[in-house]
Amino acid sequence: MTAWTWRFEKSDGTEVQPAVQPEEFTTQGDAESWIGEVWKELADGGADQVTLFEDSAKIYGPMSLHAEDAAQG
Repeated sequence: MTAWTWRFEKSDGTEVQPAVQPEEFTTQGDAESWIGEVWKELADGGADQVTLFEDSAKIYGPMSLHAEDAAQG
């Protein structure tokens, strides 16, 4: 079974523990829906950006969790 997971990072790329513990998602849509619901809590908890993986393959990222960065990008 494919697992979709998020990596949570500071702006310099160092990995951080997320403020909201994610599950392992079975679809990309489920993973993206989850991040859409909790991104603000994650950002408030110290994560600056996230990267999406399918198993060990990087799909995209890093993607900023800060609204002002997202609006510019």
